[in-house]
Amino acid sequence: MLAPAQAVILRNLQFQYPGKSAVYALDIPFWSIAQGDHLFIQGASGSGKSTLLNLIAGILIATHGKIEVLGQDLARLSPAKRDRFRAQHIGVVFQQFNLIHYLSVIDNVRLAAYFANKSLTQVTPQAERLFAALNLDKSLFAQKAEQLSVGQQQRVAIARALINQPKILIADEPTSALDQANRDRFIETLLMLSREQQTTLIFASHDSTLAPRFQHHINLTELNRNGETQHVS
Repeated sequence: MLAPAQAVILRNLQFQYPGKSAVYALDIPFWSIAQGDHLFIQGASGSGKSTLLNLIAGILIATHGKIEVLGQDLARLSPAKRDRFRAQHIGVVFQQFNLIHYLSVIDNVRLAAYFANKSLTQVTPQAERLFAALNLDKSLFAQKAEQLSVGQQQRVAIARALINQPKILIADEPTSALDQANRDRFIETLLMLSREQQTTLIFASHDSTLAPRFQHHINLTELNRNGETQHVS
């Protein structure tokens, strides 16, 4: 039986913020996640979860070592090609959702397709399917993002992250502002859509009680070779 292909591989990864302490924020000898897996990354605030996710997404570049995402060495890509690679293959749900408040809901979703160089004619029917799965009415398409409730903004952020059917979905502390009922509903929806689209899910949170919902989980503080919790985001 063939081993599953790897979505992400880190080898001797070291990252240091310019002008910061001489200690690396992240120092990870080796770590990988197979395509299609659902992974929970747990770590206290300041342990480097967002830094790791930004490295996987190509927003940050490793100081030393190598990161391969879907077989691509991100350091070998120009900034413009990294941006295009991320838009085409990686969806991100941010903690603050990062919707453009003055744009309509559908235009927020269309932006993701635009940056991935996808045909905008395909966006509306795909958005309608995602909205139905997320229990959002398509009548919200014309509303400005700032008019939505927090829960609605969160689900629109999921739709935007999944509109290009990414191979990898990254979720960075997306439930921190939710009560338990909405948090549980959000996670179940995220897992359901990831399974349907065969998407690798990397979900980071400080809340260790969420770990049993996922196939695999790691503690970033234990994975980090320097053994210290650095105060980075």
